[in-house]
Amino acid sequence: MFRQIPPITKNLLIINILAYLAHFVLVGHGISMNDIFGLHFVMASDFRVYQLLTYMFMHSGISHLFFNMFALWMFGCTIERAWGSQRFLVFTLLCGIGAGLFQELAQFVSYAVQGLAAYDSVNIGGMVISMDEYLNQWNTVGFSGAVYGILLGFGMTYPEERIFIFPLPVPIKGKWFVCIYAAIELFSALSTSNDNVAHIAHLGGMIVGFMIIRYWKRQYYRATTFTGWDGYEIKERQSFSERLMSFLGKAKSFFSQNGKRGEESENEREERKQKEIDRILEKIKRSGYDSLTDEERRKLFDRK
Repeated sequence: MFRQIPPITKNLLIINILAYLAHFVLVGHGISMNDIFGLHFVMASDFRVYQLLTYMFMHSGISHLFFNMFALWMFGCTIERAWGSQRFLVFTLLCGIGAGLFQELAQFVSYAVQGLAAYDSVNIGGMVISMDEYLNQWNTVGFSGAVYGILLGFGMTYPEERIFIFPLPVPIKGKWFVCIYAAIELFSALSTSNDNVAHIAHLGGMIVGFMIIRYWKRQYYRATTFTGWDGYEIKERQSFSERLMSFLGKAKSFFSQNGKRGEESENEREERKQKEIDRILEKIKRSGYDSLTDEERRKLFDRK
C-alpha cells in the first residue's frame, strides 16, 4: 500500500514523521526542535526566515501529527496524481509558506492592537516575564496550513466528487466540503475563544491555494486558443520563435510546391505542343501540306 503512494506525498509523510520522532527524542535531552524550527513571531528575537518553511514539519503532539498526515495522505495522493508531482510540491509548499505569512500578519495585528510595543514585560498567571520571552512564546507549528490548501485544491479540482466525512451520515460534494471547512475556520478565527489553533493560518493556506489555482488557470487560458466547435478542441499556442519557424517552414513548402507546379505545367505545355505537332505531321502524311490551315502551319514552324 505504501508503495502506491505518489512520491511527493510519500516523502512529505516520511519527513513529517521523522521530524516528530527527532523532536520526541531530543526534547528528552533538553533540545526542542519546535523552538528552533517552529515559526516565531516576526518581532521576536528567535524569529528566522527559514522558519516559514521548517515550521510545517514540526508538530505539537501525536494527534496533531496524525490528523495532518491522514489528510495529506487522503487528499494529497489524489491531487498529486491529477496535477503531477512537481506542481503538487510547489503548490503544497507555497500554501504552507502563505499560511505562515497570514499567521505572522494576524500576530502583528494582535501585537499592535494590544500596544505591546510600549511594554518591556508582561504578567502571565502572576509571573512577570520579559516582553521578548513572551513574544518568543508565539510559536506556530504544523502542516495544517498546507493541508488546508490541499483540501481547497481537491474541492476545486473535483467539485462534484462525493466523499464521506465523519460524522455526516451521507457523502457530500467536494465543493461543499471545502466550503464547510472554510466556514468553520472563519467562525473559529472570529470567535474570542483561545484554543491555541492557528485558524488564520488555515484560512491563509486556503486563500493562497485559491490564488495559485486561479493564476494557473489564467496562464492556461492565455497559453491556449480555441480552434473550433468540433469536440471543443484546445490547441496550445506556440512561442514567437516556434511560430516564426513554423511560418518559414510553411513558406518554404509553399514556394517549393509552387515551383514544382510550375515545372509540371511547363512540361504539360511541352507535351501538348508535341502532341499537336505529331497530329499536324500525321495530317500532312495523309492529306498533304496544302491541307493544313494557317494556324496549323504557324504551330508547325513556331516551336517557342
